[in-house]
Amino acid sequence: MGPVLAGVLQLLALVGALALAHLPLGTYMARVYSSDTHWRVEKWIYRGIGADPDTEMRWPAYLRGVLAFSAVGVLFLYLLQRLQGVLPGSLGFASIDPDQAFNTAVSFVTNTNWQSYYGEQAMGHVVQTAGLAVQNFVSAAVGIAVAVALVRGFALPHSRLRGELGNFWADLVRGVTRVLLPGAFVAAIVLVACGALQNFSGIHEVGQFLGGPQQWNGGAVASQEAIKELGTNGGGYFNANSAHPFENPTPFTNLFEIFLILVIPFALTRTFGIMVGSVRQGYAILATMVTIWLGFTALMMWTEFAHHGPASQLAGGAYEGKEVRFGVGSSSIFAVATTLTSTGAVDSFHSSFTGLGGGITLLGMMLGEIAPGGTGSGLYGMLIMAVIAVFIAGLMVGRTPEYLGRKIGTREIKLAACYLLVTPTLVLVLAAAAMALPTPAHSMTNSGAHGFSEILYAYTSAANNNGSAFAGLNADTRWFNSTLGIAMLLGRFLPMVFVLALAGSLAEQRPVPVTAGTLRTENPLFTGLLVGTILIVTGLTYFPALALGPLAEGLAS
Repeated sequence: MGPVLAGVLQLLALVGALALAHLPLGTYMARVYSSDTHWRVEKWIYRGIGADPDTEMRWPAYLRGVLAFSAVGVLFLYLLQRLQGVLPGSLGFASIDPDQAFNTAVSFVTNTNWQSYYGEQAMGHVVQTAGLAVQNFVSAAVGIAVAVALVRGFALPHSRLRGELGNFWADLVRGVTRVLLPGAFVAAIVLVACGALQNFSGIHEVGQFLGGPQQWNGGAVASQEAIKELGTNGGGYFNANSAHPFENPTPFTNLFEIFLILVIPFALTRTFGIMVGSVRQGYAILATMVTIWLGFTALMMWTEFAHHGPASQLAGGAYEGKEVRFGVGSSSIFAVATTLTSTGAVDSFHSSFTGLGGGITLLGMMLGEIAPGGTGSGLYGMLIMAVIAVFIAGLMVGRTPEYLGRKIGTREIKLAACYLLVTPTLVLVLAAAAMALPTPAHSMTNSGAHGFSEILYAYTSAANNNGSAFAGLNADTRWFNSTLGIAMLLGRFLPMVFVLALAGSLAEQRPVPVTAGTLRTENPLFTGLLVGTILIVTGLTYFPALALGPLAEGLAS
């Protein structure tokens, strides 16, 4: 079997698995977030944090819950790292420096999981499990909660026009106890059965490497790997991330991890359809996501199998930076999945992809990671683009735009526009500053177009809460730890402000009746409009930067 055919068959198997999981998981999550009952363990948690899960919240109160909870998470994780040297289970590792502790705390709380350190050489068992793994669960649950709040803004019945969006604490706890914990538990068992590491052993010397001793430490790797992918987090236990055999031992686990990355974001479209009372609306959003995802995957596989240069021709593809046990096809599928979501996990080094292949990973993040996007963030990002699309359609026909029975007026479109402007502003301003100042440029391994791509990729990854790196940039400096941390914070929470404000505005409206002039948003025509809007808006925003980096490198090779 040729490598191209093997890659295509893996893609087909992945599509089939996602299709089988879509209906039951999406329906189950709709029931979770529409339920009025609380599990006993959930009631204990509510008592412990002093929250009333039955209190309805307007969008300012919901936002305060998101920000307060996340602020406590940043502070706790920062202190845990700073105190690592005196904690049990530290494996002898010293406390983390202040700038890196800040960067890492922000990274995991914002669901970014950017890592400017070697996990196996810096973090002990307590920080990994009680700090990083816990944030992998709750940061993903926060994203889903914000998406559900926006869906409720569209779905609230006529009898509830007070702008209430549910209860943040109930949505957060249910996301962890009813969705993420059960899913991660099953996934961890599968990974352990397939050879992933799961223990709390210390450091072992395992032989000689390049004339010196080689040491490895154990850890609760499989359990962290499961939620790392299922929650679209991406931070690896080891520096090599999912290219490391302790995290991702076989081609099957590689495909399984891609499935974990994509399954919740795709299934949330059915949750959306059920909650707004029209499954076909969910299918329209799903079709948009699938169209972009399959298009990017096909383009990535073509660029990596295109045999540029004699080395690639002899190898049968661009194998540099890829694991032989996975191959070019599976590595391409993984790279697209991880950059079109907010995952950031890698099973190959994106810096070693072809020039155009690296550009595809960049463009995937620049789209806003909405196809299918992160857990929750992908859905609310796509719904923002749907609002923009119906607004453009309304301008073309001279009619007040409507979406799901809600008018898209001046306030709504301003909030959607502000959402769109946050990330490009952070990426382009900070990347320009890094290139203009003398010190940040010293961290670049390469010069020219590829070196610029390293800088552009870092800020694109941080501001979009992705977390993957181009692998040629030394980001463990005060400049990058600080500026990337700021980009992650603002790139996560500023858009949430606009999303929740939009949800509150929509929830206060009376539903608009459907007429003959209402734009149909559940058919293929709207899907095409939405895909076009996404690509055009992104292209107009980022094309000059892409032309200076990956496009210039790809055309020169």
